[in-house]
Amino acid sequence: MAGKAQTDRIRRRLRSGTVVLGGMGALAAALTSCGSEPDRRCVDPKSYDSTLGYRVLSASQCSSTKGTTTTGRWYYGSGSSGRYVKDGSFSKSAAVERGGFGSGHGSGHGSGHGSSGG
Repeated sequence: MAGKAQTDRIRRRLRSGTVVLGGMGALAAALTSCGSEPDRRCVDPKSYDSTLGYRVLSASQCSSTKGTTTTGRWYYGSGSSGRYVKDGSFSKSAAVERGGFGSGHGSGHGSGHGSSGG
């Protein structure tokens, strides 16, 4: 019977190690996903739709070179991808403040509609 008790003890120790390692992995993933740089997309600031949000443009339409004008503006912290984005801000600092643990995407506060800044 001593063999069975020893086997059970080894199994229990392995399960405990798995729980600790799994918890550490989840913590590491959570911490690395909460960087200080918010997600940013180039959008058409005149394209706001209350259901869809702002229409996404190519990044080149937000990057100005000497002597050219741009049609887009950077929109921060929307956390979504696709042709339209919303629930972000045109202010990078406001998007960083909204970040934090779990990043609060989709929380519904801090909408960027009508905000200005750069």
